Amino acid sequence: MLSGDAPAKAFGFTLRRAGPGEAELEMTISQAGLNAFGTCHGGVLFTLADTAFSIACNSHGRPSVAQQCSITFVRPARPGDRLIAHVRERCRTGRTAIYDCSLTNATNGKIVAEFRGHSRTIADAMPAHAESLPAR
Repeated sequence: MLSGDAPAKAFGFTLRRAGPGEAELEMTISQAGLNAFGTCHGGVLFTLADTAFSIACNSHGRPSVAQQCSITFVRPARPGDRLIAHVRERCRTGRTAIYDCSLTNATNGKIVAEFRGHSRTIADAMPAHAESLPAR
């Protein structure tokens, strides 16, 4: 999932670990990720959480996409801060599942944002190539 994700490459996301129903990514905030106030852009924070969510919800070997997501921004993060996104599955039933993701500033240990994602499984097996997945 991560190797084919252009935004993840652009922002320098790296995989710390992954397992069934969970994932952990990290990034260091660069100048390219800042908003007009000099803090990390909310879209970058959402992208980090959404990418971790994507890895976790696809970890069961069945292609899944986001059905609904929300994020609450708690405090700003600044250039040079290292952020950790930790996502875990809360519940799964049929083709739907719910995941929670905390974005933590590893520099000071404080939570930056909380994300919740609902996934929908769209097929019973992963395709040979990601580009053959149906569009969202």
